[in-house]
Amino acid sequence: MTRTQSAVALGGLFVGASLVAREMRSRRAIDLEDRVVLITGGSRGLGLLMAREFGRLGARVILAARDEAELQRAQHDLRSQEISATILVADIATESQAHGVVAEAIDRHGRLDVLVNNAGVITVGPVDHMTVADFEEAMATHFWGPLHTMFAAIPHMRRSGGGRIVNISSIGGRIGVPHLAAYCASKFALTGVSTALRAELAHDNILVTTVCPGLMRTGSPFNAWFKGRHRAEFAWFAIADSLPVISIDGRRAAAQIVDAARHGDCELVVTWPARLAIAAAALAPGTFARAMQLVNRALPSPTGALGNETHSGWHSRSSWAPSLLTRPTERSAAENNELP
Repeated sequence: MTRTQSAVALGGLFVGASLVAREMRSRRAIDLEDRVVLITGGSRGLGLLMAREFGRLGARVILAARDEAELQRAQHDLRSQEISATILVADIATESQAHGVVAEAIDRHGRLDVLVNNAGVITVGPVDHMTVADFEEAMATHFWGPLHTMFAAIPHMRRSGGGRIVNISSIGGRIGVPHLAAYCASKFALTGVSTALRAELAHDNILVTTVCPGLMRTGSPFNAWFKGRHRAEFAWFAIADSLPVISIDGRRAAAQIVDAARHGDCELVVTWPARLAIAAAALAPGTFARAMQLVNRALPSPTGALGNETHSGWHSRSSWAPSLLTRPTERSAAENNELP
């Protein structure tokens, strides 16, 4: 066989495999009309954006979060768009509350078709200013909370013949990002358990989707937490989050995530820079590690004892942020219930 014939044969195999994969994906798709969807961390940001998208496709949405006032504003937002929305006040980092919110969702609606583990917390700063408590909080929110809700939902989904679980991890759950050590540690843990459970639960028709977004314009930097030189940390985070080349509009990200959930995809990496970074880390880990070292040098350096204090984005404003450079993030914050 000549090289040309080999290339044609390989091309044919690739096209054939792609067509088979597309057909299998199409067969996995579910109609979201009247499906019950529970979204943790659903009161603002990406959670609210996903709720709008699920609701647009006819789902009955349940939002769970810690802040009742935020939940009420989110419910009003959804109902103004004729989307059925129930709210539940709970902290899924607490095992009893995580199990309780799943049980209450099922009690109210008689079923649970889709569970979206989206609740999150971001603490940004040099590791010099991080404490064990920062890591514990990140693990409680990003790993233990989703594990608790999954353990609560899986028996019901098995009895009802299947379901969908969507775990919102992060690009920080695939590559280590400087000044986000606690966040990355917890998101790596979520990615690991999510992909493992995908394999174990598929025979029960419970399809687990792991989502690893890059930067998204949802307005979240204002409600993140910052240590060290907190104003500078907030500035670079908010500016990066606003850049259209490396970040994605939150509505587009939410639509991609809901589509992946509907089709039961195993993984979704949102944004091409995130996909490129994951590929670079896998193909050239040494070079990528050196690149991350250069990134770290450009970030704010550690400071004195005051750097151990934690400040929200709203309390870390400077001449750089908010500014013209952060307008997209500010607009997203106003649109997605991120305002205080």
